[in-house]
Amino acid sequence: MASEKHFKYVILGGGVAAGYAAREFGKQGVQPGELAIISKESVAPYERPALSKGYLFPQNAARLPGFHTCVGGGGEKLLPEWYTEKGIELILSTEIVKADLASKTLTSAAGATFTYETLLIATGSSTIKLIDFGVQGAESNNILYLREIDDADKLVAAMQAKKDGKAVVVGGGYIGLELSAALKINNFDVTMVYPEPWCMPRLFTAGIAHFYEGYYASKGINIVKGTVASGFDADANGDVSVVKLKDGRVLDADIVIVGVGGRPLTGLFKGQVEEEKGGLKTDTFFETSVAGVYAIGDVATFPMKLYDEPRRVEHVDHARKSAEQAVKAIKAKESGESVAEYDYLPYFYSRSFDVAWQFYGDNVGETVLFGDNDPAAPKPKFGTYWVKDGKVIGVFLEGGSADENQAIAKVARAQPPVADVEALGKEGLDFATKI
Repeated sequence: MASEKHFKYVILGGGVAAGYAAREFGKQGVQPGELAIISKESVAPYERPALSKGYLFPQNAARLPGFHTCVGGGGEKLLPEWYTEKGIELILSTEIVKADLASKTLTSAAGATFTYETLLIATGSSTIKLIDFGVQGAESNNILYLREIDDADKLVAAMQAKKDGKAVVVGGGYIGLELSAALKINNFDVTMVYPEPWCMPRLFTAGIAHFYEGYYASKGINIVKGTVASGFDADANGDVSVVKLKDGRVLDADIVIVGVGGRPLTGLFKGQVEEEKGGLKTDTFFETSVAGVYAIGDVATFPMKLYDEPRRVEHVDHARKSAEQAVKAIKAKESGESVAEYDYLPYFYSRSFDVAWQFYGDNVGETVLFGDNDPAAPKPKFGTYWVKDGKVIGVFLEGGSADENQAIAKVARAQPPVADVEALGKEGLDFATKI
């Protein structure tokens, strides 16, 4: 007979949101045996951003337990012992294959059942795989993706096996840019391939991308734009050897890394809960259309107060903050109290080589480039304002100090009026530091 366990609270998923939710439960007070985290991963929750950064360093690489949550948010490191001390059950290496929200029951691949009173869905996203599109040869060895620590371990093993080899990175977004840098630091010959006219088009303008593409080229990274990988050849061992591009070109490759986006993992809940914009629709407290069922992180489509519209945000900052908000709301409801509405300011950042940027707000409207975006600049510092309806609503800054990054965040939240866009470009960062 398969086992059945009951918990007052269940967090489904073991990523960043799960770790921060657990910490908040710990702060708010949770009795031993009340809370479980069910994760298909084999380790306690950790800070995912480390996988594309410190985990891949050639020296002094980050390893667990060094980056368990909540170190990335400046909090304490929650080791497996912390969960034990709090009486929080970590149910690891357990994949849930069925969720019945009506009977409040989760069923694992092994047939175990878990019942709950309150559920927090923190399932995150899965990577989009080329094999899903039937790309020829996409099942070859050393065609890799990066989402979880197992993926990172496969990448590290491949980098050691194919030392100083040729790497092709498919995709010009977040993962593509960060992994290209990591591979170059590890002395690989790196080529990036993406179909768009410039890198990271969901956020970058042509002016911003001009800097990063030039900077990456100066580091010896080859960039091939305007085409996609249409097939792969493998050697006798089944290891990838050639990437075939749609425009007819072929690239030699020892390792291929694919970063072409993700999909929120909402399939278990189809038809049981309201959906919107690709996610599970929630209120400002992250409760879904089903009472007692909450969704946090990548999977939640929530009311973004600042822009008065529903949004879904895939970013570690929102994963952390939405987790805390949901747990505060759950505990407040139990005691008949209320919590403030979630008032999120979108925030994205990245670091690679010696450059680091931050972005706050919304990237819609007219764009104003300021500073020097010359890739050869010895100490690059430049940015962009987004202006809509006569107000600054988004700001990007490369090379900012902590104070300057704080200043651009203030601008994005305050949305100050701008009378003269041309003057704003000349004033540049001073406009933000004066607010």
